[in-house]
Amino acid sequence: MEPAIKLSAGVSKWDIRQKVWDYIEDHNLADFPRPVHHRIPNFKASHQACHFIKELDVFNRTSEVKVDPDKPLEGVRLATLEARKMLLVPTPRLRSGLFNKIIPPPGASKEILRICSTSQGVKEYSVPVGLDAKVRVDLVVVGSVAVSEKGWRIGKGEGFADMEYAMMATMGAVSENTVVVTIVHDCQVVDIPDELVADHDLPVDYILTPTRIIKTGCEQAKPQGIIWSKITWELMQRIPILKSLQYREKQAGKDVRLKDERTSEDKKKAALKGPAGAELSLLKSESRSPRVGQRGWQSKAEACVDSAVTTVYVGNIPQSMRASEFKSMLRECDASPLRLSWQGAQHRAFLDYKDESTAQGVVSSLQSLSISGNTLLVELSKSRRSKRSGNPHSQKQD
Repeated sequence: MEPAIKLSAGVSKWDIRQKVWDYIEDHNLADFPRPVHHRIPNFKASHQACHFIKELDVFNRTSEVKVDPDKPLEGVRLATLEARKMLLVPTPRLRSGLFNKIIPPPGASKEILRICSTSQGVKEYSVPVGLDAKVRVDLVVVGSVAVSEKGWRIGKGEGFADMEYAMMATMGAVSENTVVVTIVHDCQVVDIPDELVADHDLPVDYILTPTRIIKTGCEQAKPQGIIWSKITWELMQRIPILKSLQYREKQAGKDVRLKDERTSEDKKKAALKGPAGAELSLLKSESRSPRVGQRGWQSKAEACVDSAVTTVYVGNIPQSMRASEFKSMLRECDASPLRLSWQGAQHRAFLDYKDESTAQGVVSSLQSLSISGNTLLVELSKSRRSKRSGNPHSQKQD
């Protein structure tokens, strides 16, 4: 079947998301909630697409199914409960754990099971599943904004589905034989360029639409665990369970250093440049999560570290883009900064990196990147954060 949405050369993931969201809205293909922008679209006939799950052999033979909480997946959650299988859903925003298990009351009617399959049911009929629970999931169902017949998937940009799967792999809850299914409208099946797919992205094995079942035959390996070198301190603060998993992996002798974590050698060099006791201050400063537009006093030790920091200027940011979306885009491009100063009203942002080499690499990777038709202007800033008075909004691009 020819894709309904045509993609031009050089598109980014954000371009694809915007095109899909716009198409669904323009053609009135969505149910509540609307608009679908920044969501996994709840498309019309989603229950019809979900009904196809019963035709998959893996669904009929498994006893535990993990289904994302997105609205268009309600039909799969209901089918799982009606089949008396264990239904696992992600803990909301992964704040307090990884899984919640839906436990309907004894003798639950079909209406109660329907409620259990909704967001209300997650709140009223679920219990958390601990990290030590022996969970083995053979089927994972995820929502998508766009997907290709090759098995490439694009979510709404927050990375939760990819992260959840990597965390499950770390826990031993999934294996190489675990099947991943996504439920989408036919228009969401597009030709995603191979170059947009990263090694940590979760591919899908089956695509269910209101009209067909697509077996992708994708051979790309699914995430085998958390890639700690891609995790930032900010993400660790947003998803507390990562700290528990990091501790376990560290105890097992694995390298769990984060992307923005300095090596011991870097810390020693920074400490030598600063006053006595600077090393302790550095360690403390690293444990804080960077915030958009953060203001504050810098210690002498922090100022020493900032002397090496190089700032990247990003301009021509679309007016509709949110700071959270911009940060997600940077993660997808493997360009997460030490600090981010967001100036959305001026369509720009300033990104701090640990040294000029890192910053230059980011400039190279982000140049010519287009978002919603806007080609970003990316270059090294001519002034550095470390030379400013501490107010991130006072920086001017020369």
